[in-house]
Amino acid sequence: MSHDAIALCRLDELVEGQARGFDPLGSGKDSVFALRHGGEVRVYRNSCPHLEVRLEYRKDRFLSVDGSQIVCYAHGARFLPDSGLCVYGPCLGERLTALKWQAQADWLVLEADQLEACGP
Repeated sequence: MSHDAIALCRLDELVEGQARGFDPLGSGKDSVFALRHGGEVRVYRNSCPHLEVRLEYRKDRFLSVDGSQIVCYAHGARFLPDSGLCVYGPCLGERLTALKWQAQADWLVLEADQLEACGP
């Protein structure tokens, strides 16, 4: 991997219907999260477009109970996992910020330059 990339986890560690938060900047809080939905991996900035608050209520709790939607536990907004589109709540029609990633030797890797917007 180049110095411009950050490995988050092995791709096989992302389980269908679950999400994992990551702190790639070492800020002490998960600024991004990744999930596998419909067999596809997605990575989003951990910030609700409504008030720029973190989505999860505790570590790795980003999804609804059935794993079908991403939930902002501060405001109850619900987002589609495959697009980040808000389908319910105060930010209806807005989207989560998706991050570009790539697979390198079976690892989920992010480009470091896009993480600046995820900082504290």
